[in-house]
Amino acid sequence: MKILPVVGKELEQLFITMAPALYRDDPHYIRPFDSDVHHVFDPLVNPRFENGHCARWLLHDDAGRAIGRIAAFYSLDTFERDELPVGGCGFFECIDDQRAADILFDTAKEWLSKAGIQAMDGPINFGNRERWWGLLVDGFHPPCYCCNYNPPYYQQLFEHYGFEVFFKQFTYRREIATKLSSRIGEKAIHAMKDTGYTFAPIDRIRLDKAAADFCTVYNEAWAKHEGVSPMSLEDANKLMQSMKPIIDPNIIWFAYHHEQPVAFWVNIPDVNQLIVKYMNGRLTPLGKIRFIWNRWTKRCKTMFGIVFGVVPAHQRKGVEAALVVTATKVLQDPSRSQYEEVQMNWIGDFNPKMMNVARHIGGSVYKTHHTYRYLFDRTQPFERHPIL
Repeated sequence: MKILPVVGKELEQLFITMAPALYRDDPHYIRPFDSDVHHVFDPLVNPRFENGHCARWLLHDDAGRAIGRIAAFYSLDTFERDELPVGGCGFFECIDDQRAADILFDTAKEWLSKAGIQAMDGPINFGNRERWWGLLVDGFHPPCYCCNYNPPYYQQLFEHYGFEVFFKQFTYRREIATKLSSRIGEKAIHAMKDTGYTFAPIDRIRLDKAAADFCTVYNEAWAKHEGVSPMSLEDANKLMQSMKPIIDPNIIWFAYHHEQPVAFWVNIPDVNQLIVKYMNGRLTPLGKIRFIWNRWTKRCKTMFGIVFGVVPAHQRKGVEAALVVTATKVLQDPSRSQYEEVQMNWIGDFNPKMMNVARHIGGSVYKTHHTYRYLFDRTQPFERHPIL
């Protein structure tokens, strides 16, 4: 076997195209858009390169065929912020061969070690946690947009190498038609009785306001968590503009207290259902027409929950319940919504509060991913992600 660094356009493209062959007989596999993967490794697109480094490798067999790939990356912030400098590995693909996997993992580890990194998490993203994060270990259903999907044998490849579970990630699913529990209604009453609270869907005409409101809630509710970076207003505006073609006002909701944003529930139509699964990696002109047709005919039946958050000062006041109750009234109206299910982007087992919210609104675990950690010093005691 021969390991090669990914340098030049030919190997950059092979890094993308070698993966689908591993899933040739898997009916649930959906090839991501090539551009979505390329952008992760493009310094002109991915802001993580401003304060981080990344490398990629391809593994070839004796016949010259690509049989594996891996990326490794780290942020310089980890040296100032963390007691244990941690990097990451991701975009791992490999044949069912432990020796091949070990070569890939060893290569990533050695590269990170030379930079002073002492552990690596994987498989993760060189970017935010809502994309390409974790190894699928249970619930091998078709993936939602930019979610990791892999063969079951990957779990053995990671764990046999020595990776340990840092935290588990649960994707909850709920059928839209399911009636909300009375407990949710009771909790919602507290917020709804407070005349200071209002609840509203996103206004497509005022995406600048939506970006500002999102930025406010995100930075108060999420940015203090480990592994989550604060969001600038500029980045929030870019996010909203990138989402503009798929925004459905019925599934993005904000809560306000005296007109100040205090919570959000952000969902999008599952882009994999809308268009990705039909395109074999590239959005062609005919694909764009199909995308418009699928939206117009309401072919997508799955809404994908990207993020849910309540600022700390308004938690435990029924705001999250009231937000869900208000949105569900719209979602259950067939004249306004076509969705049959919501899949909620993963919730870590280190966040029991959000797990309780997902259960209380009728969600049940649909998929399980693992984020693993590998300590380079094998004598060092392993600790799981702390509970929030």
